[in-house]
Amino acid sequence: MNTNTEYITRQYFDAVVLEKRELILPETLFLRVRKSHEFLKDFASNKIIYGVNTGFGPMAQYKIKEEDQLELQYNLIRSHCTGSGQLLDETMVRATIMARLNTLSLGFSGVHEDAIRLMQTLLNNNIIPVIFTHGGVGASGDLVQLAHLALVVIGEGEVLYHGKRQLTKDVFEQLQIKPLRIVLREALSLMNGTSTMTGIGLVNLNKSYKLLDYCIKISALINELVQAYDDSFSEALNASKLHEGQRFIAKEMRTLTSDSGRIRKREEHLYQGTNQEEIFQDKVQEYYSIRCVPQILGPVKDTLDQVGMVLERELNSASDNPIVSLEDQHVYHGGNFHGDYVSLEMDKMKLVVTRMSMLVERQLNYLLNPKINDLFPPFLNLGTLGFNFGLQGAQFTATSTTAENQTLSTSMYVHSIPNNNDNQDIVSMGTNAALLANRVIENTFEVVSIQLVAVCQAVDALKCCDSLSASSKELYDTVRNLVPTVVADQPLYTKLEELKNLIKQ
Repeated sequence: MNTNTEYITRQYFDAVVLEKRELILPETLFLRVRKSHEFLKDFASNKIIYGVNTGFGPMAQYKIKEEDQLELQYNLIRSHCTGSGQLLDETMVRATIMARLNTLSLGFSGVHEDAIRLMQTLLNNNIIPVIFTHGGVGASGDLVQLAHLALVVIGEGEVLYHGKRQLTKDVFEQLQIKPLRIVLREALSLMNGTSTMTGIGLVNLNKSYKLLDYCIKISALINELVQAYDDSFSEALNASKLHEGQRFIAKEMRTLTSDSGRIRKREEHLYQGTNQEEIFQDKVQEYYSIRCVPQILGPVKDTLDQVGMVLERELNSASDNPIVSLEDQHVYHGGNFHGDYVSLEMDKMKLVVTRMSMLVERQLNYLLNPKINDLFPPFLNLGTLGFNFGLQGAQFTATSTTAENQTLSTSMYVHSIPNNNDNQDIVSMGTNAALLANRVIENTFEVVSIQLVAVCQAVDALKCCDSLSASSKELYDTVRNLVPTVVADQPLYTKLEELKNLIKQ
């Protein structure tokens, strides 16, 4: 966890959030939090500090009497628990808690250490606050979503525990957990930041890299199926462009196909000077969806790396207002709760994940259309042509889902709507952007699942499994252990759902 010089990595974040590793916090962290809290309490005793002795938002002009200051914090939490729509899933909520815990532990917020300990308890006991998808505009932070987290921290609201939706107070009583008692400004600090959009963004990033990995493997397998020439992903060709992502993808494809018995070398077939025919039977170059994979997936890789860098910085930043500086012995008012960094990156992520679904859908179309592949029966139909349908129905789903991704990829970053009596006159919509990106990711897993069935069907059509690379054989076996070869027509929806869940894990 955090020290004065070290921040948590995405890998550690994933271990706690996704793998449910126990979160252990060092005493140095609590020492820093205690110092920040004590300083703010003393500093605010005779000064006007937003959120300590003032109202909130456009009502910050109202001074709050000392005897009302703590109740004001409870009012803030309860009044903003207005979420609606579907519930955030367990992973998203764990990510939200982890992100908020981390930013408050930096010592820039002046919170009492019990707020940190309570969130640690939620994570380690897998107590999942009920938080809704709709509500936050991404500035002043994820107010509505984080209000639902804060409501649970003070022992109110609802949680999911052991898969059952229950009152927080009942679960706390069962586990002998004491709710947080507001001491100074804990409510505002719990709510006033980018932790929901950042947490969801990091979960999205993990899934997006998985999709990229499958897209590379599927693309390598298709190159094997069509016995493509290896120069499209050769080191020399791709080194002539200076993009790291393109070079990475090309190297991955070289590695994946290194032991293939089907990839061809151009110098052995077209550079011998023996080709005398006027019209070549074999393609001199493949379609773009097969030949241009490094150029298409390279920008995806570079973009995801950029997204990861921004998210990791946001995770380890103080997204609060005001900011307590122990070094300066001062309190600064500003807008670190604003989610523009995350919102923009989520829009970029949506674009490149949609691009992956488009590539996979075009590769699927290539495999299913004999007029362009000259290799396979229509729709990879291994039954009776005219009587059976092969994967015709599955293509409809892949096409429609890809089209939905293209529509969902419209930017949220530029869709600010002023609100809060125009106090929040330009907002990030960061949580909306993160949730839409998650929907695009889920859609793309569906398209990839259909394509995995198709490439394995194509392997069966050619009866070429023995000549594939070890990587492609492993991919084939993974699918075939779950989805048998399609000969007779059968409902595929349950198998596709199982395959989708498998590759997401």
